[in-house]
Amino acid sequence: MLVNDFDYYLPESSIAQKPIEPRNSSRLMVLYPKEERIEDSHFYELKNFLNEGDTLIFNDTRVIPARLIGNRKTGGRVEVFLLRRIDNNLWETLVKPGKKARVGEEIFFGDTLSCVIKENTDFGGRIAEFKFNGIFEEILDKLGETPLPPYIHEKLEDSERYQTVYAREKGSAAAPTAGLHFTKEQLEELKEYGVNLGFLTLHVGLGTFRPVKAENIEEHKMHKEYYVLPEDTAKLIMETKAKGKRVIAVGTTAMRTMEAAATGIGKIEGKSGATEIFIYPGYEFKIVDALITNFHLPKSTLLMLVSAFAGREFMLKAYERAVKTGYRFFSFGDAMFITGRK
Repeated sequence: MLVNDFDYYLPESSIAQKPIEPRNSSRLMVLYPKEERIEDSHFYELKNFLNEGDTLIFNDTRVIPARLIGNRKTGGRVEVFLLRRIDNNLWETLVKPGKKARVGEEIFFGDTLSCVIKENTDFGGRIAEFKFNGIFEEILDKLGETPLPPYIHEKLEDSERYQTVYAREKGSAAAPTAGLHFTKEQLEELKEYGVNLGFLTLHVGLGTFRPVKAENIEEHKMHKEYYVLPEDTAKLIMETKAKGKRVIAVGTTAMRTMEAAATGIGKIEGKSGATEIFIYPGYEFKIVDALITNFHLPKSTLLMLVSAFAGREFMLKAYERAVKTGYRFFSFGDAMFITGRK
């Protein structure tokens, strides 16, 4: 299957530059893949499409101030983007300009923080060892910037708007954006309605947003991302399955985590580790019954994932319809609820 099979036309005017307020006032496209039917709604009406006993699974990762601007000893400006913590002070990073970040080079971020480039990675990044005086997380909060996707050109006034209301586990380089639509009040409303809420953690890194450069998508290799699926969440998922109710992933990261932790069709257990699962058409889903997600970039692994879930042709028709009817795309854009598998 070719990467061009997942291309679509998107005018730049369709890319949302600012988050909408309140969070759940965004539009919601509701998809029924088996009937190939589409409805238009709003996110605050999500409850209308859920049933008592359904379970929503959220990714509770929190975006860290992963973008650091520093200088080499010669004074040259360097940007270091934190991707994944390997061990204590050792991080997997992206460095710009890369040609200036040779092994052994030290980069300084003020008086309290620096890093030494230890080795190159197979994806063009760098392994960096950080040296600091004090508590690393506190220093990072002061010196780092919350990273926004490159297609967002406007400055975010409130960095918390790029966090979900339930974010708690620090470690992501990007937000799990499907969850940005939920308000605390809506979560309470759903619980009162009888919908179960479960949580897992996947720290979003390069695997989620790395572009597909291979012409044949099967040759693309996903980058590892760290996840934790707690025992109580696994138990909740199994109980939901046993009752014949739906397990609904809030976002592609929640979906990928559950599918990575699956031990068989309809079976899952609590575990943690690194996943490089790549879901594209032909994949046999083991856990997830429905999906809440945003609209994804052309030719992206995320578009391939939703195409595997709902059918490629149907998804591309939905995207074409979304462009024509003024839906807002990407991180701060509108949402989609895929009510079941193809």
